[in-house]
Amino acid sequence: MSTESPTPRLLDLGCGRTKRPGAIGVDRNPVVGADVLADLDRTPYPFGVDSFDEILLDNVLEHLADVPATMRELFRIARPGALLIVKVPFFRSKWAAIDPTHRHFFTVASMSYFDSRHPFHDQYRYADIDLRVERVSFNDGAKYAGAWGRVARPVARLANHHPERYELWLSQFIPLDELRFDLRVIK
Repeated sequence: MSTESPTPRLLDLGCGRTKRPGAIGVDRNPVVGADVLADLDRTPYPFGVDSFDEILLDNVLEHLADVPATMRELFRIARPGALLIVKVPFFRSKWAAIDPTHRHFFTVASMSYFDSRHPFHDQYRYADIDLRVERVSFNDGAKYAGAWGRVARPVARLANHHPERYELWLSQFIPLDELRFDLRVIK
């Protein structure tokens, strides 16, 4: 009998042509070569309860019709303790508004509605789930070049140290592009 733990199951929703290695890729476009074809606006997704240890949505959530319904579905298919990584354009970024298929805009507090430790969770009850916001970061993995890099790198470091302060006081002058939320599934 093996004492090794099973390989973690990874899910890459809206993977496009850049599916994360080792993940099950889901997309609605048949030409991208995803493992599973599915429209992420239609629930339930074709996976059972408690199926995944990690779920990635990389610039996908802003395109979907119903954010609370999507978060409930992610909660359903995630195992207890699973990590959800959600990357979205920051609301002040030009990339948030330039794409005509974007339906939603996100701030550093957007995922607080799903975290039971936050007053928004009980006050609004958009979804009866508990996703702990473990980390909020800006421009995760961004590669900067030239003059913009000399400005953006230190601003991103500051923003990642103090996301709320950056958003409130500095983001209107030097807007970063992307937010990353690391959310832990509490079941």
